[in-house]
Amino acid sequence: MRQTDRHFKFDWITILLFFMLAGFGWLNILSASHSGEIVDYFSFSEFYGKQLIFIVLSVVLITLILSIDSKFYERFSSIIYLASLLSLVGLFIFGKSINGATSWYDLGGMTLQPSEFAKAATALAVAKYVSDLQTDIKQFKHQLRIFVIIVIPAFLILLQKDAGSTLVYGAFFFVLYREGLPKIYLILGTLLIVLAICALKFGVILTIGIASIIVLSYYFTLKKRPSFLQPLLTLLIALLVAFGVRYTYDKLLPVHQKDRITIWLSLEKDADKLEKMKKEAAYNLLESEKAISSGGFKGKGFMEGTRTTGKFVPEQHTDYIFTTVGEEWGFIGSFSVVLIFVLLILRILHLSEFQKSQFSRVYGYSVGAILFIHFLINIGMVMGLIPTIGIPLPLFSYGGSGLWGFTILVFIFVKLDSNRINEW
Repeated sequence: MRQTDRHFKFDWITILLFFMLAGFGWLNILSASHSGEIVDYFSFSEFYGKQLIFIVLSVVLITLILSIDSKFYERFSSIIYLASLLSLVGLFIFGKSINGATSWYDLGGMTLQPSEFAKAATALAVAKYVSDLQTDIKQFKHQLRIFVIIVIPAFLILLQKDAGSTLVYGAFFFVLYREGLPKIYLILGTLLIVLAICALKFGVILTIGIASIIVLSYYFTLKKRPSFLQPLLTLLIALLVAFGVRYTYDKLLPVHQKDRITIWLSLEKDADKLEKMKKEAAYNLLESEKAISSGGFKGKGFMEGTRTTGKFVPEQHTDYIFTTVGEEWGFIGSFSVVLIFVLLILRILHLSEFQKSQFSRVYGYSVGAILFIHFLINIGMVMGLIPTIGIPLPLFSYGGSGLWGFTILVFIFVKLDSNRINEW
């Protein structure tokens, strides 16, 4: 087929949903940045002015991404991944620390956060390895290699004390499950999370007792029982996890992170002490809940939120941007934002199923899973459903690195999807 005969059809629904979120996000950054004064929409010293520049540059970035041949992303995925790892390693030498996390490069007047771009690079690397003809995801050696691809950037980011971004890499296990990863990994992962929570909430001894009853009951109900070594090994792992989680909580976690977990699980038995901790350590959360609840059904109106204008919620233009939506746009606006996010994620997953190449399908599912984890954690955080974790709301929160990272993530898939007609 001649180059002139090739056809490309971009999915305009995905593109429209993307810009709806980015545009509405900018309006809320504008509202969260002002304090009642007359707004100069083109004041580039303000957060909303800078974000407008980031959005314009995103359009340039989109044009570049869509102009590159789709095969480029598969062919050079390994090089892109290695370059991303080098950018993460370089932070330990040249990185700038902000709020205790060494996650940024200072480029003279602006900062760049490579972890935001590492997600797309890792998604490309995972898609490349899984789609390789030599890869059999049901074999342990291939599972191990894929896990290494995922864990290396996650570990580097964790060392930079950016736990929020590290959690996002758990999204890839849902993608691998779609591609045939044995469900035992999801079961074990879920059980380990439950075990960790129980160890904190009820203590190590009681947790191991409950685990022993469950494991032994399962073992003795099997018609064909495996070696008794298996349940013993399972209990040993449970014991190590329970002790490890408890030791990490008691001895290793910084005070502010420990307090967040204590508040979330109500680990403090003294009600007065717990309430005091909430006021001291969960100030953001309490103010967030007040701002959202004050919006009611219809909200107070654009730039009319008293708690937003009064700067009651710290970092409201970044991780807590959803509180502005809740206060000024109310339930209607909040529901609309959630709906648009859900539609975008479902659209990407729907298109992924129609991909003719496994590479495009795996990458598409990675995009959907990463967006979902970000969305779930951020919304859950501002509503008090999960502990406070520093993670932005995709396309909404202020920041050039975050916006560009998600732009790259989404529009590489838009480009891959546009090439379906040319794949055989």
